[in-house]
Order: sequence, then structure tokens, then C-alpha cells
Amino acid sequence: MKLKDNSITVRAERAILFRVLLGRDRSDEEEPLSELCRLAETAGAKVVQKMAQNRSEIDPVYYIGKGKASELAEAAIELDADVLICDDDLSPSQVKNLEKVIGKKVIDRSELILDIFATRASTFQAKLQVELAQLEYTKPRLKRMWTHLSRIEGGIGTRGPGEKQLEVDKRIVSRKVHFLRKKLHEIEKRQERLVESRKEFSTVSIVGYTNAGKSTLMNALTDVGTFVQDKLFATLDTKTGVCKLENGQKVLISDTVGFIQKLPHHLVSSFKATLEEARHADLLLHVVDISSPVTHKQIAAVESVLKELGCNNKPTIIVFNKIDVLKDVSVIPLLQNNYKDSVMISAMTHQGIDELKRRILETIERHFLCVDMTCSAGNGKLIAYLHGHANIMSEQYIEEQVTFRLLIDKKIVQKIQAMDDTVQIKEVTNTNPSGV
Repeated sequence: MKLKDNSITVRAERAILFRVLLGRDRSDEEEPLSELCRLAETAGAKVVQKMAQNRSEIDPVYYIGKGKASELAEAAIELDADVLICDDDLSPSQVKNLEKVIGKKVIDRSELILDIFATRASTFQAKLQVELAQLEYTKPRLKRMWTHLSRIEGGIGTRGPGEKQLEVDKRIVSRKVHFLRKKLHEIEKRQERLVESRKEFSTVSIVGYTNAGKSTLMNALTDVGTFVQDKLFATLDTKTGVCKLENGQKVLISDTVGFIQKLPHHLVSSFKATLEEARHADLLLHVVDISSPVTHKQIAAVESVLKELGCNNKPTIIVFNKIDVLKDVSVIPLLQNNYKDSVMISAMTHQGIDELKRRILETIERHFLCVDMTCSAGNGKLIAYLHGHANIMSEQYIEEQVTFRLLIDKKIVQKIQAMDDTVQIKEVTNTNPSGV
């Protein structure tokens, strides 16, 4: 198989951006193509022009209308553009029709995002996920992308003479998609076992819009040293670190891939294993860039993806980040009123981090039990485990026995009993820590 020389990368290319503004889109607080511009620049393109057209509906043939397509063709020649990028997903026929009129390569938002993901993928898992997403995007577009559509001779392994090369290519892609899904399913099972092995710890997952500061927050809460860059989708792979809270309680915190408006569905599906941490977390930290002019739209985009993952009902703290660069501080009281369970921080300067840790502890301890536990004073392994995994409210040594009053995650009560079956545990309804 031989691909046309029109790979989806837009590195070092001159790009014209375009989109249709329907009635519901015209009230955007942000310039309509600003996010697509950031995506194109992240992919390495130089944006030379942006064009938006007001329409009542999308043109099913040319997306933007044949007249506007002709204008784009003239602009592409005048500006020596290499690629035209649409802010919405285009059908294969719309791409074909636009390329015929304009005479230049045309890609859509999903293809651009896939290109960025391909350049960001570094681990074996991430590369598999990106390849699967690319193939699922490419399969219905093979007719545009492949050139060798002439009939081929029959032979071993083919159905016989007369089959078009396109049909062979489709089968090859289908087999590759099946193979990648199988490999990713194996990874997903391993990921589930890994998450299950951490169940004795409370787990927190950081989610949010791309470039909201999730990785910076991860570094502020843990010492994992997550890669930080002021670009979209700087993080594709999940990292997990330990965060120590004020009472000595430890929680596991995981960073995740950033979300974005109109995130391609097949990307969410392909990155299911990576997002496994969020699906099984006890608490979500939804990081929001408070300096963005479209904060509410970004929140809605993240909540939409969380709903698709089945995470929309999890305990969540809204973390408004980047207050150190916020120009209009009058929005803070409004956001605090609209989002009651929220915290204002700067992950960069660590402002508000202690308050966030306190809120994490408060939220997690809502699911804790208050128990009295008695064990042998000589069981150093169990006592050390309690100091690392429970909030010890009181501790009394009487002869060879020690009695604790603990605030403890109900998930690890069975773990304690497995460590020493002579332990006596009794739930307490009065949580007054004074005395046992």
C-alpha cells in the first residue's frame, strides 16, 4: 500500500483556519477560532488567516458553502497556505469537495487533535491508543487517502480477481483495529488490577480542560515530577504520586490527559485505559483555568466527558487555578457562589494549596468510620500501618494491649483484620476524640 503524500501532520505548514458560526455559537465570549489557533500552533503550524462565516445551517456539500470555499481558495493562493483546518468535524465527502475547489489539503478538528496526540505519545500504551484512534478516524476516509484504487490480480490470500485495492485496504485496517483493541483490552485489565491493588489507599484523580494546570497541581501536591509545558495536551500518560495531608493521612493522586471541547469520541474510547484512574477514584479534583474567558464552557466540556466515562456522580472539588494571573478578581465571588464546593488556588505559586489539602481530607473523611480498635502492643507492623493509613484520634496502652480510636477508611478495615485476626474492632457513633 502506498499513501498519498498528504500525511495528517501540520508541522511547519502555513495554515488557514475556518469554521461556520451557527446562531448558538455567535455569543461566544472568546474569539471564535482562538482555541483552534492554539491547537494548530501546538501541532507546529503557522496560522496565516482565520475565517468564520455566519450561517443558519451547515452546508452538507461544502460545509461552509461553495462561495466561501472559493474565497478560501483565493486566500490559500495569496497567502501561500499549505493546509486549511476546519474547527468542526467534516464528512469524507465534504473534505473531498473542499479539496477539489480549494486545491489544498483540508483537515478537520479531530484530525488535528489526533496529530497532536501522535506527537505527544511516548509510552507503548499511549502509542497504541493514538494509533487505534487514528485508524478508526481513517477507515471511513480511505477513499480520499489512498491512491491505488485500480483492480488487482487474484492470488493466495485474496478473494480472487476483480477486488478493488480499496477493499483490501479496508480489511487490513479492520484487522489492525481488532488487534489494537485486543492489546488495549489486555492493558485495561492490567490497569484495573493495578487500581484494585491500591484500594487500601484513598485515591484522588486530577481531571480538567487541557492546559488548565493539572500537571502543575500534581507537582504541587506530590513529588512525582510530572512534565509541565504551556501547550495543549502536554500530558497523555497517567502518573500517580503520594500526597501527605495534615494529619499524616496519605492519599494517592493521579494526573490524567486533558479534555477539550468537541473531543473526538473515538479518542475517549481509545484512552479508556488511561482514564481508568478517574473511573475508580474516590474523589475528583476538577481543575479549571480561572483566567480563561470561557471558563463555563470548559467546565461543561469536562463534565460532558466525565458523564461519558460514568464519573459524573463522583465526589468532586472544583479547583479554580491560576488566580495569580487573574486580571478581574471580581469574578471570584461569583464563581464561589455558583460552585459551592470549590477552592481558589495557584498551583504555580502554591497559594491555596494548604486549603485544598484540607478540603481533600474533609471530603475523604466523610466516607470514613470512627472505630475503637484493640490489638497487641507488640504488633509493630500493624501499629505502623495504622499510623500511615488512619487518622489516630487517641491511643492508650494498658499492659500488653493498645487501644486506638481511629477515623479510618472503611475499605481497609478488612485489610487490618487480615493482618491480625485477634484484632477487636467496634464502630463508634460518638466521634468525640476525648478518651476511649
